[in-house]
Amino acid sequence: MTLRLNTALAGTLAALLVTSGAAFAAGDLTLKPTELKPLELGLGNAGYGVSETKYNLETGKAYSLELSSTGKKECAWQAPDFFKSIFLRKVEVEEVEIKAIGLTEIEFEKDGEAELFFVPIKPGTYSWYCKGMEERGMKGEFIVK
Repeated sequence: MTLRLNTALAGTLAALLVTSGAAFAAGDLTLKPTELKPLELGLGNAGYGVSETKYNLETGKAYSLELSSTGKKECAWQAPDFFKSIFLRKVEVEEVEIKAIGLTEIEFEKDGEAELFFVPIKPGTYSWYCKGMEERGMKGEFIVK
């Protein structure tokens, strides 16, 4: 009887540990998203400059990122591995909210802006770039811990 009770208690404890799991993310999704420094593309005389090249993020924390282009260079902004490692909450363009499951690219054919709302879900270092203009400096990275 005692052995059966101990076995049952051990099983219950193991089940609790497995199902409750340890919390790896430090974020609180009930809070307002943390606003990152805006990312401006197409700065400088040549139009290849960017305002930020590195963003440090944490998993499980909500962020917003304002992304804009001066329009000096057409930019197909991509971050394929990063897009696969976030929960995309929405994208806002002017007065329009776009709620989608995923994102492939934000293309600036001229000046404009978009704001991304997301939650990183996987640690890693992820690059972003304006397709075809990486060697000219239109690139950076997201570091997610």
